[in-house]
Amino acid sequence: MYLGIDLGTTSLKIILVDGELNCIATESSPLTVSRPYPLWSEQNPLDWWNALNLAMKNIREKYASEIKKIKAIGFSGQQHGAILLDNTGNVLRPAILWNDGRAEEECLQLMSRVPNAMQIVGSIIMPGFTAPKLLWVQKHEPAIFKKINKILLPKDYLRFMMSGDFATDLSDASGTAWLDVEKRAWSDELLSACDLTRNQMPDLFEGNAVTGRIKKEIAHQWGLSENIILVAGAGDNAASAISMGSVNSHMAYLSLGTSATFFIACEKYQPNPALAIHTFCHAVPNFWHHMTVHLNGASNITWLTNLFESDIGQLLAPMKTAHQKKNQDQLIFLPYLSGERTPHNNPYASGAFFGIDHNTDKAAMTMAVLEGTIFGIALGYEALMQDPHLNINEISVVGGGSKNDAWGVMFASALKRPLTYRKVREVGSALGAAKLAWMSEPPQKNSVEPEIEKILQPDNDLVVAYEKKYQRFKNLCDIHSAKRS
Repeated sequence: MYLGIDLGTTSLKIILVDGELNCIATESSPLTVSRPYPLWSEQNPLDWWNALNLAMKNIREKYASEIKKIKAIGFSGQQHGAILLDNTGNVLRPAILWNDGRAEEECLQLMSRVPNAMQIVGSIIMPGFTAPKLLWVQKHEPAIFKKINKILLPKDYLRFMMSGDFATDLSDASGTAWLDVEKRAWSDELLSACDLTRNQMPDLFEGNAVTGRIKKEIAHQWGLSENIILVAGAGDNAASAISMGSVNSHMAYLSLGTSATFFIACEKYQPNPALAIHTFCHAVPNFWHHMTVHLNGASNITWLTNLFESDIGQLLAPMKTAHQKKNQDQLIFLPYLSGERTPHNNPYASGAFFGIDHNTDKAAMTMAVLEGTIFGIALGYEALMQDPHLNINEISVVGGGSKNDAWGVMFASALKRPLTYRKVREVGSALGAAKLAWMSEPPQKNSVEPEIEKILQPDNDLVVAYEKKYQRFKNLCDIHSAKRS
């Protein structure tokens, strides 16, 4: 048996799989985000630990004999978060998350100090990355900065609590802006520019490498056997890609979670920072990946359903009459509730509805949010496809946003491409973490691809409708950005 732990933004998930990677059980625990000031996004790392303990308690109550057979545990999780520890291992302040936008000035400062930073990092340095967050802490919380002994990424804080080890994997480390992504090693130049050293960084491992063993007291508390190995794991997007099958430079992944990404593996380091595309290390040796990142994925839908205190089906139910449909066709939503990365790289980007009139209702607004989120992600796909080296044969969809087939057809129609839906896609990151644990044991195992459940094709009528609407969306993005610049 193998366990995968996935630390998301709104929940922590665990998955138990057998030796054939069949899912035996899953559990999840909810998490909340604190936004005390504009652009801020924080969580208490101890909440992650409590969520993991709760999930393990629940799975033990149902599968006590099965979890006794666990051999290895892998990790995945939200990237870029800054967890600051003192010399006793205590957390110095709340973790600053991936969708926190306060450190834009510090990004410019870092790129000024290291003029070739984008070539080293494989991306424009953005406010969500870890390094500018530390420059912000140094400037605004100097007493805390002086106490920093170690800096960890979110999933690696859980590893530390389970084993006492300071370790991370290369895919997750790529999002710090301290990694030389081509050399797959910490960059002393970038660390020095932040007044930090390698001693304050976790050790680096490939995704399926063993980083340590679980503490005996934790194993006993959770009902596990002793000497379980812990595997490095991956950032959430690399883990999702691993979960869907072999590492393949012709297969792309559309991940629909709180945020959204397009992801494709590559065998060479070929960064393209000009279009706000990330080129990071993959979770397996000798591979990198290109990724477009959209800070506003399914979180837009969560915002709307919470606002109207209703689910999507109920909100869309009134959309029947021709008049309502016409009204909906005029309505466009810019989906930037948390700023944006690809292709805008603008933490200040904001959401907006255009085309509202007296007849606009909840159903029309709901459809506009669904479509606007799709169009925002399509901009990233469009940027990615400008790379002449890419040849995508298939796009697989993963993440919680893959539950709704109607939304999938809308995505396929906007992208003008069929989308592949595989089994267990909704737990992609957690499954990827478990798979990396499975890959850690000799002899090295071949990849297993989940069975294809369905392929959603573009709807011809939607393709025609979206061609015009997508162009209007892009024009409005340009106007809206110009007004705020």
